Amino acid sequence: MALRDLSLALLVVIVWGVNFVAIRWGVDEVPPLLLTALRYLAAAIPAVFFIRKPQAGWGIIVAYGFAVGVLQFGFLFTAIKLGMPAGLASLVMQMQAFFTFGLAVWLLGERPGLFQIMGGLVAIAGIGAIGLERLEGAALLPLILTLVAAFCWGASNIITKKAARIDMLGFVVWSSLVVPVPMLILSLLVEGPGAILAAFSGLTWRGGGSILFTAYLSTLFGYGIWAKLLGRYPANTVAPFTLLVPIAGLGSAALLLGETISAVEISGSLLVFAGLMFNVFGDRLWRALPRPAQKA
Repeated sequence: MALRDLSLALLVVIVWGVNFVAIRWGVDEVPPLLLTALRYLAAAIPAVFFIRKPQAGWGIIVAYGFAVGVLQFGFLFTAIKLGMPAGLASLVMQMQAFFTFGLAVWLLGERPGLFQIMGGLVAIAGIGAIGLERLEGAALLPLILTLVAAFCWGASNIITKKAARIDMLGFVVWSSLVVPVPMLILSLLVEGPGAILAAFSGLTWRGGGSILFTAYLSTLFGYGIWAKLLGRYPANTVAPFTLLVPIAGLGSAALLLGETISAVEISGSLLVFAGLMFNVFGDRLWRALPRPAQKA
């Protein structure tokens, strides 16, 4: 990978990691369902007027927008509002890799590999350790909601597979149109008109900056650069960079929010990360091992 593209990949990883801090700042001022609506409204308008609709049917576009915007980020924003640490959320969300794998086996008939199974079991053990720790602290619900968000991310990946090779930036922009109306309706019903009015009247530069960061940097810039990198290099060269997102998320949360996690959560996080490494690199490392020469 060229140095310029390597730098862009690392920049996207940092943006996606810091995005969890921006979400934390956002939900401190704006109810999570309303924040989700505003994030996708800003991502769609005015970009939709300048970016061509991708070559995908409206059914696929609507399904993707609903899975990612309404479900994934609706659950994630709510989890962080209810107390899920931003840094830990950046790691737990990477369970999407295993949910994607499981759904692909179930719905697409893909066959699991040994290292994918091993990686999944190791990561599940890590999530179990984190879950037991948070159960003792009565903070299990945010963890469950984050796992549901990760499952919805996995479902959106299957939808993307169904869409085949398309312009990912255009796909993200046009699917963003799906999100604002249902999320605004949900916000009115669940969070109430009073909370919405209070959010707008009390919005500070930090809350407004959160909306702009998640919409323009995380969504449009991040996915735009990622789509270009995927167009230039094989997926197995680009995709492993996402393993660095939790590192950027945990680091930025510690630096900007002063977050700390317990020893048990650190151990569980290491297991999740080890499981991800097994999943991504296990087969390649096994094939790269030297084999004993066969006797003639």
